Amino acid sequence: MKKLLLHIPHASVVIPFYDGYINDQLKIEKEQLKLTDWYTDELFFSSSDILIKAPFSRIFCDVERFENDADEVMSKYGMGAVYTHFDSGELMREVTPNLRNSIMQEYYWKHHNEFTFAVSNELEKNGTCLIVDCHSYPSTPVTRDLNQSPQRPDFNIGIDPFHTPQFLIDASVAFFEEKGYSLGVDWPYSGTIVPMAFYQKNPNVHSIMLEINRGLYLLEPGNEKSEQFTAIKQVVQDFLKMLKNKY
Repeated sequence: MKKLLLHIPHASVVIPFYDGYINDQLKIEKEQLKLTDWYTDELFFSSSDILIKAPFSRIFCDVERFENDADEVMSKYGMGAVYTHFDSGELMREVTPNLRNSIMQEYYWKHHNEFTFAVSNELEKNGTCLIVDCHSYPSTPVTRDLNQSPQRPDFNIGIDPFHTPQFLIDASVAFFEEKGYSLGVDWPYSGTIVPMAFYQKNPNVHSIMLEINRGLYLLEPGNEKSEQFTAIKQVVQDFLKMLKNKY
């Protein structure tokens, strides 16, 4: 059976160094509490698939953003590949060109090179590769969310017209309907990651994003696991199994 490539970009809280940060540790930790995709490395864990996890916090370097701020819609809010502002809009970090270049070379591109290699390896072995982009989101929008609707679904799949086959979309919709959960399609977040070496170029690289409403498994606004954590983990694992069977 083919392996899934599980991309887990926002589970870590590690900040490798604090150059440029101008606020105190407590404020940074509160931002991480808000923005970290808590326990997605546990919820999506699979010993039989390929895991590519960013080992650093997204507020240090966000590997899901486009390399160039000019191409990244969230960069105007201080949430490009290298975050500069808190969700409140307050300055979090002063980023010089040298600091940005260092972070991009040593962290962003190191991660993407590993990711690209893993996809290439799967293409060489099997002719195709299915990426699952693994995320969670708060049950209420943060300040900078582009979609501010307070009525958020239990789960969301993000798709790409070029890289997400329709049969995977249909199978995902049917899966969550059968489980009794509400599902957004490109709502409240849209899209799914593909390494730039293949993006809009190789139709054999497939990708789908799954996001979990944190209200299902956390005691929000904190990060303590709720009583439903194990049940939600099983739903996620069943979803991954379904994808493998369909793929």
